[in-house]
Amino acid sequence: MRPNLLILGGTTEATALAETVAARGIMATLSLAGRVERPKPQPVAMRVGGFGGAEGLAAYLRETGISHVVDATHPFAAQMSRNAVIACAAAGVPLVALTRPAWAPGPGDDWQRVPDIAGAVAALAGPARRVMLAVGRMHLDAFAVRPQHFYLLRLVDPPASPPPLPHHHVIVSRGPFTEAGDSALMQEHRIELVVSKNAGGSGARAKIDAARALGLPVLMIDRPALPARDEVATPGAVLDWLAHSGADLGV
Repeated sequence: MRPNLLILGGTTEATALAETVAARGIMATLSLAGRVERPKPQPVAMRVGGFGGAEGLAAYLRETGISHVVDATHPFAAQMSRNAVIACAAAGVPLVALTRPAWAPGPGDDWQRVPDIAGAVAALAGPARRVMLAVGRMHLDAFAVRPQHFYLLRLVDPPASPPPLPHHHVIVSRGPFTEAGDSALMQEHRIELVVSKNAGGSGARAKIDAARALGLPVLMIDRPALPARDEVATPGAVLDWLAHSGADLGV
C-alpha cells in the first residue's frame, strides 16, 4: 500500500521531511497551525488551521484516508502532540514523532532552568535588566507583569498590536541565525540575559551559543511532558519507520 502521510508541521524538520517524501513521490499533506502569516512554500499539499481537538483530528484521518501520521511540530506544541497520540489511537493510524534533541548545558554555559513560562516570569522578578526574550509572540502577554525590563523581541511576523511591554524593541526576522550575528545583536542592544525555550536542534541554537561566547546567563524553559510515543530524529528514519510498518515506498 502506498502511504498517504499527514505531517504535523511548523518546524524545519517538517519542511525537511516534506522535501524528502516529495522527492520519493510519496503522497503527503503538511498541516500548519496558522500562527505564521507567511508560511514558506512547500513541495507537498498544505492545510492551515486546527482540527478541532483530538476528536476532530481523528475524524480528519478517517475522512481523508490518512495511513500514517508524523508529528513534526515544535517541542512546545504540547497540546497538538497530545491530540495526535489520542487521535491516532482512536483512528487506528500509526504515529511517529520526528523530534529534535534537546539542548544540554556544556562548558561555559550559565543556565537557570525553569519548568514553564510561569517559572520564567517568576524568575524575572527583581531589578531591571536588558533581556532577549525568545519565547515567541504567543507568550509575550505573560511577561507584562515584569515591566521593569527592556525586552529584545525577535518575531517571524510583525505583531498585530504593540506588545504589552513598555520597554521593548522588535526585530522581524526568520531564521536560521548564526552565532556571530546573534552575538552582534546582543552586544548592540546590551543584552544581559537570554530567556529561551529549550527548542533543541540547530536552527535556533545560535542565541545559546552567542550567550555562552559573551558570558551571558540563560534562563532556559524546559520542554513540556508528553505521552509515550515512537520517536525518530531524521527524515531518513521516518522512511525506515514507514517501510517497517508495511508501507510501499516504491523504488
